[in-house]
Amino acid sequence: MFDEVVVAVGINQDKSGFFTMDQRMEVISQAVRGLTGVKVIKYDNLTIDACRQLGIRHIVRGVRNMLDFETERSIADMNRRLAPEIETIIIPTAQEFAHISSSAVRDLIKHHGDTSQFLPDGVVLPVPGLGS
Repeated sequence: MFDEVVVAVGINQDKSGFFTMDQRMEVISQAVRGLTGVKVIKYDNLTIDACRQLGIRHIVRGVRNMLDFETERSIADMNRRLAPEIETIIIPTAQEFAHISSSAVRDLIKHHGDTSQFLPDGVVLPVPGLGS
């Protein structure tokens, strides 16, 4: 769909981070390593403002279920009102990944469970709560 994909890692004020920003950046960088046309950036402003600064005209969001869809649609509607030049594309996940959530993976990590089947090959998770 796109010649270049920017994975933009933002700060969500409604969530307390399980990993530091640097740790999140490293994990995502590991996951996309070897993919051409993909870069990982961090931002601390509105997503639409980051898009404008970078000249991005499309936001791609994935959803696992209808609850995710309603949340993402609401965000997309707000973004459309604030930045009509930026379009949001919502893509449903493949069925085999629909059960994977960050909450479930965090729970596995907290209890020292095996997360390997829920992460891309080659991704090594840092120890939560420790600096990078």
